[in-house]
Amino acid sequence: MLKHLIAGVILWIGLMQQVWAQLPPKREMRAVWIATVENIDWPSRRGLSSDQQKQEFITLLDQARRNGMNAVVVQVRPVADAFYQSLYEPWSEYLTGTQGRPPYPYYDPLAFMIEETHKRGMEFHAWFNPYRAVFNVSRSSVSPDHITRRNPQWFLNYDGKKYFDPALPEVREYVTNIIRDVVKRYDVDAIHFDDYFYPYRAPGKEFPDNGSYRMYGGNMNKDDWRRQNVDLIIEKLSKAIKEEKPYVKFGISPFGVWRNRDRDPEGSYTRGGMSNYDDLYADVVKWLKKGWIDYVTPQLYWERGHRLVAYEILLNWWSQHGYDKHVYIGHGVYKINSNSIWRNPNEVPLQIEEARTLNTVQGSFFYSAKSFAGNPLGIEDTLRNHLYKYPALIPTMPWLPNTAPEAPYFIDAFERSWGLEIHWSDNDTLGHTKQYVLYRFAENEAINLTDPTKIIAIVQQASDPEFRDLSYVKGRGYTYVVTALDRLQNESLASEPLRVRPGVKTMFEFEP
Repeated sequence: MLKHLIAGVILWIGLMQQVWAQLPPKREMRAVWIATVENIDWPSRRGLSSDQQKQEFITLLDQARRNGMNAVVVQVRPVADAFYQSLYEPWSEYLTGTQGRPPYPYYDPLAFMIEETHKRGMEFHAWFNPYRAVFNVSRSSVSPDHITRRNPQWFLNYDGKKYFDPALPEVREYVTNIIRDVVKRYDVDAIHFDDYFYPYRAPGKEFPDNGSYRMYGGNMNKDDWRRQNVDLIIEKLSKAIKEEKPYVKFGISPFGVWRNRDRDPEGSYTRGGMSNYDDLYADVVKWLKKGWIDYVTPQLYWERGHRLVAYEILLNWWSQHGYDKHVYIGHGVYKINSNSIWRNPNEVPLQIEEARTLNTVQGSFFYSAKSFAGNPLGIEDTLRNHLYKYPALIPTMPWLPNTAPEAPYFIDAFERSWGLEIHWSDNDTLGHTKQYVLYRFAENEAINLTDPTKIIAIVQQASDPEFRDLSYVKGRGYTYVVTALDRLQNESLASEPLRVRPGVKTMFEFEP
């Protein structure tokens, strides 16, 4: 028995060494969800001071960045409330404990979070729940000016919660105005919805929309009618977002099963008890085909080899159903240590690696931020030292604005006691450039900008950009190259190289 165990461990070590030896992708989405409903991730509890809230968020951001993430997905509207100064909805109770009460001392959490996220070179995806209005009708704080009190006829009670009725045209208009307002006033990179459209079925309970079905259903089958209601708001939102800012992305994170193959020949070879199409009335595949959304992040929260809904089967299915839009895989890191299978420290790392083998999958999201606390099963070590050891640029979306900035150019470099100080500039007068990528190569090494292991820094745009290379070794030869990125991380051509030539009278050479 011991021999088999040792052989298994040796085999696993060999496998992981092969996996980690492979060159990582230069472009890969690496995002973490930060949930605010019921204070799941942030703030840790209601009623914290503004300074405490800010510090907690900075701590989460810094942890995410150390783990190799290049984006955060923050829930800013969990229950028809707001983590920002809204023109339509009250302050969230998850901030202060009382819905409608602003943070004290006053600050705008969304503006703060975006600024801190961009300061670290990461994308900010603003996460909204479209239809949930009261999380718990018996205990949630509901302000007098909440939309459920101002327009009670828009809402339906179901399983202890209150929901917008998706069938109502005025509801679609209202939710669209909420999203349009945020896109217009805040510097978000994306609008993000999760899997909550029509609510998950409660045993023995039917969603009480018979009244609106009689009014708007016509001759349609009720299930088709519900799907049409959701289609209408997705299409409407897609147009509104791009009308305000064409570069803002729109993404959906659906339940992991679109449909089972026994219900639809286009479905996956799974036997899940529910699906997006049949139970949540969310035809995500249609939205991808129509080009209404820019990315999809299916929540594949099952392990490899699951008897009903195996991770690898769903991974392959979604990789074939992106319809030229981006597919990012949602990983359930919250399940680590939950049972014997998820006590395997290799489960999540191997899921990430399997996703990387597919060229129609562009990255991973992780649910959720607090799941990394305490480095369970060494997941943070694995990300920082192996899988996400090197930085990754955000995958580009060629259907969005894609004109790259002009190439920057080096100005000078100074050898210091602590390393090398490098300065560069560009001719960007329109604010097109948002970041720079600095590469470093050994003296006689070929310049290869597709190799992410050569990226030593992604630097935020500044009036006098510079970088201090603390790993520079005096007496060695190096070649540096810098490129510029726009806000969608379209990359410029390379600068002329900066060559460090020790032992010559002119140490720094600028060559084409």
